[in-house]
Amino acid sequence: MNELDAKDRAILAILSQEARIPLKTLAGRVGLSRSATSGRVAALEKSGVIRGYRADIGLMDTKLVSAFLLMTLVSTPSIGVLDQLARYAEVRRVSSVTGQLDLVVEVEVASIDQLNTLRDNISAHPSVQNLTTLIVLRRDIERREPGS
Repeated sequence: MNELDAKDRAILAILSQEARIPLKTLAGRVGLSRSATSGRVAALEKSGVIRGYRADIGLMDTKLVSAFLLMTLVSTPSIGVLDQLARYAEVRRVSSVTGQLDLVVEVEVASIDQLNTLRDNISAHPSVQNLTTLIVLRRDIERREPGS
């Protein structure tokens, strides 16, 4: 494809924001006929300038950030810490573990800011000696029931 002109750039700008815009509406916005707009879009697709269309899904009812809080306590057991953790809806699972750690806490929050606030609140408990945060980048394998 030859160099993009102002109409092509206008088409691309609109499609990048509204990929599902009707062709008639797109044509009206860029000031071309429907057939001329269709031809330009087809040429942009054929040349690889437009490589596809997608749905950009925003915040729904799902949490966006999953993390593990690795906790070392001053002494165990610490019922006070467990009581505090139980009060947070973002806390999904708390596991007492062996080794250098005492608790592994799985959380789901809507943002990094909320994760920081939750982490700060939990680490302020007098029984918490150390707290390390691991943010989940992706789940490579996830099973819902044992053995499945």
